[in-house]
Formats: sequence, structure tokens, C-alpha cells
Amino acid sequence: MSAVSPRGPMTTTPDPEFDAFADRYDEALQRGLDASGESKEYFAEGRARWTRRQLDALGRPAGRVLDFGCGTGSATPYLLGALGAREVVGSDTSLASLEVARRSFGGRGSAPARFVAPADVAALGPFDTAFCNGVFHHIPLAERAGAVAAVHDALAPGGLFAFWENNPWNPGTRWVMSRIEFDRDAITLSPPEARRLLRAAGFEVLRTDSLFWFPRLLAALRPLEPLLAGIPLGGQYLVLCRRR
Repeated sequence: MSAVSPRGPMTTTPDPEFDAFADRYDEALQRGLDASGESKEYFAEGRARWTRRQLDALGRPAGRVLDFGCGTGSATPYLLGALGAREVVGSDTSLASLEVARRSFGGRGSAPARFVAPADVAALGPFDTAFCNGVFHHIPLAERAGAVAAVHDALAPGGLFAFWENNPWNPGTRWVMSRIEFDRDAITLSPPEARRLLRAAGFEVLRTDSLFWFPRLLAALRPLEPLLAGIPLGGQYLVLCRRR
């Protein structure tokens, strides 16, 4: 996953852990998500739709989107579709994952999608929106501030950052992560820790939402999830913030 030096360009140091998973990432992820009764597509679409809902409330189209730590690019169809991105640029330090993304999603549909090494992101900016999902629990603690700073600097003034992370306060999330090879030893961050990290980089935090409360077995209760979004106990959370 993407790493940077503070206020410097994103590095291109290869990521051997995720290079090794590039061709079987989806399989390893789904093995963990099976516990919820849902596919990774259910969660990917849910994140994109919820983010779009918050952007619409602000009167802001997604525009050009940076998918930070894009991995194999599996969020791309949902960023172009449900989120309504005009263009998606995915970036990751796992060069093998980028190759998978290019084969699977490069140039798909009428809206372009590109996948580039971190050092190439600055030349393609600025971006209207940045998006990440489950990236920061893989970034070493000492590099997280630099990673947030790099996203901040890639955005246009007033640009929005949709920061999605796994919620360590949710027992189900911890159990799912324990079933995924590349998540077992990850260092999670709570919603307050995420907000502090984002504010320290100069972001204005606009809202924090908690989503994915109910497994498929309790799908009949999912209409209640928007009412529960303010309680920080869902399976994942979104911190939506803005570059000042």
C-alpha cells in the first residue's frame, strides 16, 4: 500500500507483501468476508454510494478521483459508477497489483481509469476527490503522517478526502480481519485516531459516519443503518474531510 515521505512525493519502493498477493488478493479478501455473508462487491458499492450521498449533500460532484492505495483496482467500477467520478487515477506501491488493475480496469467505459506508481501522481493532479479504503492500517505508524500529507497535497483547494477504514471497535470487523492473511497483523486505527491524523495534515474534518452494521443474516435491519451512522460502532467508518 502507498507510502510517502512527509510533504514529499509518494515513494515507489516495491511492496513485496502485496506483490505476493496481487493475483489472489480477491480470493484472500473474500475468504474473510464470507463471515458476513456478503461479497466484496457489496461493500465496495456500499462505500461508493454512501460517499456519493455525502458529496451530493455538499453539492460537490466527485470529479477527478485519486484512489489512494488502489491495490488491484477493484473499487474502480464503483468509483466510476456509484460515486460518479469523471476520471479515476489509482496509485499503489505494489507494482504487481497495478499490473492486475491495468489488465482488469484500465480505460474501461467512457470515463478513463489509469493506474500509476506513486511518483507519477503529482504530475496528474490536482484532484477533486481522494478516496481510500482499508489502506492506512497497512501503512507503518511512522509513515502515516506523510501518507496523509501526500493526499492533502494532491487535492485541489477545497478538495474532499473520503477516508474509509476498518473499525477496530467492532468485534465482527476484528474477527473478519483475523481471517484474512494480509490483515491479521495490521495495526488498526480508531475513528478518533483517524481524525487526529487528518487534522494534523491540515484537513478540515466534516463528518464521521459508521456503516455496515448488519450481516446478511440480519439484512432486514439494514434500512436502519443511516440512522445509526453517527454511532461509531459499525464495521467500517468514513471520515470525510476537506483541504482548506
